[in-house]
Amino acid sequence: MATTFANLLYHVVFSTKNRIPLIHEDVRVPIYEYIGGIIRGEGGILLEVGGMPDHVHILAKFRTDIAVSMMLQKIKGKSSKWLNDRPSPVERFEWQEGYGAFSVSESLAKKVQTYIRTQEEHHRRVSFKEELIALLKRHRIPYDERYLLG
Repeated sequence: MATTFANLLYHVVFSTKNRIPLIHEDVRVPIYEYIGGIIRGEGGILLEVGGMPDHVHILAKFRTDIAVSMMLQKIKGKSSKWLNDRPSPVERFEWQEGYGAFSVSESLAKKVQTYIRTQEEHHRRVSFKEELIALLKRHRIPYDERYLLG
């Protein structure tokens, strides 16, 4: 082919270090906007971002010439630096080392966007651990529960 055609959607999930609830209400929207800026700055497209005080969900398209692991390194590194550079951070902010990355069919993008937007409602019924296990099972990703949450 003369050019590359791709439509790769990723649902990415990652948590704060030790799942400490550090994404307080006053930083939630600004950090989501900052994450969107990082993704756009790397040539990606943010479709949705949301989460809870201890974790984030992202639905995005990344460039085809950059590995998902590299994008996550940039997103997590730049956003944690930005949070720590803000005036009087309550605690040192860090993301947990790992992440979950799941491919999403274009036909399911709206459903995943709604899922991300309704995280608070979702987590009234389901813990983060239960949510993560369900995602891993749905995508047939083997895991060892000892290493699931660090």
